[in-house]
Amino acid sequence: MNRHELREKAMITVYQYLLVRRDEDELMEDVFDMPVDSIDPYFASIIRNSIEHEEEYAGYIGRVLEGWSYDRLGYIEKAILLNGCSEFALKQIAASIIIDESVEIAKKYCDEDTYKLINSVLDVI
Repeated sequence: MNRHELREKAMITVYQYLLVRRDEDELMEDVFDMPVDSIDPYFASIIRNSIEHEEEYAGYIGRVLEGWSYDRLGYIEKAILLNGCSEFALKQIAASIIIDESVEIAKKYCDEDTYKLINSVLDVI
C-alpha cells in the first residue's frame, strides 16, 4: 500500500470513529485489514492524534471557517480536516504535501467543490 492509500485509510478510520465512536484499534484493524501493530506507525499516530485532539482541532477549524461552523461539516470533511491538523501537529511531513494529499482525498470522497474548502482551511491552519 502506498502512502496515499494509507492516508485514505486513516481518513476512513477517523470517519468511522466520528460515526460510531467505537474503539480506535478495532476500527484500524477493520479498515486496514491487519493487526494494529502491523499498521504503519505514522498513520496509526495520525488516527490516534486526530481522535485524541478532536475538540482542539475542531476549535481551530471552526475559527477558520467563515460563515460556517465545524458542526455543519459532513463527517468525511471533518475526518479529512482532523487528519490534516493531526499531520501538522506531528510535524513529520511538509505542509504543502499534507494539503495536497487532503485535497486529493476530498476530490475523491466529497462533493465536487469541497476540495476548495479543505484547501482553504488547511492553508490557514
